[in-house]
Amino acid sequence: MIRDLSLTLRTLLDDPALAPTFPELAAAQIVFDRPTEQFNPAQATVDLFLYDVRENLELRSSETLVERNNGQAVIHPSPLRVACSYLVTAWPVGGAELPLQEHRLLSQTLQALSRHPTIPASFLQGNLVGQQPPLPMLTAQADGLKDPADFWTAIGNKLRPSISVTVTIAMERFAPVTAPIVITEETRLGERTGPEGETIKPATRQTLVRIGGRITDANNLPVVGARVTLLRIGLGTLTDAAGRYTLTLPRPGAYNLRVRAGATAKTVRITVPAPAGSNYDVQL
Repeated sequence: MIRDLSLTLRTLLDDPALAPTFPELAAAQIVFDRPTEQFNPAQATVDLFLYDVRENLELRSSETLVERNNGQAVIHPSPLRVACSYLVTAWPVGGAELPLQEHRLLSQTLQALSRHPTIPASFLQGNLVGQQPPLPMLTAQADGLKDPADFWTAIGNKLRPSISVTVTIAMERFAPVTAPIVITEETRLGERTGPEGETIKPATRQTLVRIGGRITDANNLPVVGARVTLLRIGLGTLTDAAGRYTLTLPRPGAYNLRVRAGATAKTVRITVPAPAGSNYDVQL
C-alpha cells in the first residue's frame, strides 16, 4: 500500500500536463532516496523521502463497509487510516546559481502538489485505485517536520529547504468476510422474568419483524421507486436505487405482498420468516 502511494505521487508529479507551466519539474526525475550526504543524483531530481508513518487518529472509524452482490454480503472491517509523511527536496545539477535553481524546482513542486487537497482518482496506482473516501493530501502544513535541523543532523547531511507532504491512505487489517444477506430480522421486547434472567414474561412480550428484499424487472435489473405494500395490514414503502426495500411487520405470518411500478403490478404470497431457500425478492 505504501509503495502504491509513492508510485501515485510519482505519477502525479510526472503528469505531462504540468510541462508547459513547470518545465524544470517536468525535466526532473522523481526518486524516494534517503537524502544523506552521499546522495548525489546525476540529473535534476525531486526527492520524496518517506520519514514518518503513523495512524491518523482524526480519521479513525469503526464503521464497516458492506457490499451486496448476487445474494451475498461482502463485509469489509474498518480499515486502518495511515498518515504517510514525505520530506520533499529539490536537487538541481549543473548550470549557474544552483541555489536559485533549487528554489525554482522546489517552488514548482510545491505548486503542483498544493493543487490537490485530495489525490485525483486518475493518478492512483495499485491497491489505491478505487479507495473511498478520496485520499487527503496536506502540503507544506505547519505541523510537518518539527525540527528540520535535528533531522538533517541525524541523517548526516547539511540543512536544505524542504516541503512536508502527508497523505492518508486506508489499509485493510483483516480480509473481507462473505456471508448471506440478512433478509429477516426479529426483535423481541418485554419485561424480563427476573433481574438476572434473559427470558421475557409472556404477558409482556412483543415481537417486531423486519424483512428485506429486492425488486427487479424482466431483465433482472433493479426497479427504482417501486411501491411495495403488505395488503392485509396496509404497510408500504418504496424501493431504493438498488431496487431494495425493507418493511417492519407486527408479527410473523403469511402475507400478500403487492409490488407496483408504473402500470406493472404483481402480487406474491410470502411467509415470514421465509423458509430455507426462499426470500422476499420479486421479479416483475
